[in-house]
Amino acid sequence: MSPSKDVSLEVFPYLRVYKDGTIERYAGTEVSPRTPAPAAYEDSWASLQWLVAHVNGGIEEWLEDYADFERVFLAGDSAGANIAHQFALRMKDFPNMKRLQGIAIHPYFWGKEPIGEEANESLKKSMVDNWWMFVCPSNKGCDDPYINPFVKGAPSLKGLASESVLVFVAEKDILCERGKLYYEKLVKSGWKGKAEIVETKGEDHVFHIFNPDCENAHLLIKRWAAFINGA
Repeated sequence: MSPSKDVSLEVFPYLRVYKDGTIERYAGTEVSPRTPAPAAYEDSWASLQWLVAHVNGGIEEWLEDYADFERVFLAGDSAGANIAHQFALRMKDFPNMKRLQGIAIHPYFWGKEPIGEEANESLKKSMVDNWWMFVCPSNKGCDDPYINPFVKGAPSLKGLASESVLVFVAEKDILCERGKLYYEKLVKSGWKGKAEIVETKGEDHVFHIFNPDCENAHLLIKRWAAFINGA
């Protein structure tokens, strides 16, 4: 990449955008090994694969094909957890859905004003701010309801269609405080379901993807499977 090209935007530490539209990637180009779905949730995994493949068809189409399932799991890590949350909010309008469980792994919730340890991590805070505005520019900024489910005007957590939710957070993750807040707000919202939260000490955001063979990753998967088997 020519150093003489004019830079439009720096999205540290992942990429640089040039004014001619080209993008130079610094990180995030690694490919994680594909992890097969545990046998404990093969049926739900197949359903999720169908959902991803047909997401452009809309949630209504998906619900009409799968509303008769005995159980449906919505699971996702990072931004995928946000998507699962949004789907669960919309599913309240489909009474034929029998049982819905949600699993949020290191959810990518955020907000304009720092909370907890975020106030002591100004560099990381500004980085996450910039990532969001690059990926999803909005006049609401980091208080857009898609990334801040606690902001005024966001749908009430009370309306979540899931009858149970398991939230995973990682101690060193800058998003950890938001995951904890999501759990706390959900429990206090008047929602009728059951929520659980698991914090992994000494780990950072989506560590299980970057190091799937570590002990903590195995423990996360086991806890995930136990939640499904006990749901």
